[in-house]
Amino acid sequence: MDYGEYRDYCLSKKGVTEDFPFDPATSCMRVMGKIFAITDIGDGVVAGEPLGPFAFINMKCDPEKAAQLREEYDAIKPGWHMNKKNWNSVFMDGSLPESLVKELLDHSYALVANSLPRALKEELKSL
Repeated sequence: MDYGEYRDYCLSKKGVTEDFPFDPATSCMRVMGKIFAITDIGDGVVAGEPLGPFAFINMKCDPEKAAQLREEYDAIKPGWHMNKKNWNSVFMDGSLPESLVKELLDHSYALVANSLPRALKEELKSL
């Protein structure tokens, strides 16, 4: 999955917008204004190591599932610059099946959408 495929997949979901609030290279995907995925589309650096464009995606995750995924997959780490309990960094190194990445995006989207205030949930349903 490249950035274009990731972007199209996220934007195909109800109520999703993309913005760049931190800098021109950091894309935030939001459902009804709340972030569910963040990625660096420029040349990023993590812990002093240079990474290529679209090296990882930070996604919200249920804490128990997050811990399980981190044990099972080397490419899934605690969320970089995020709450380590509730966010994972999913490294796009080719070791994860695209279906898993999409499943994790769906999970993140659902967690955030389900946490929205009732009025926003109703607005999302009507889209």
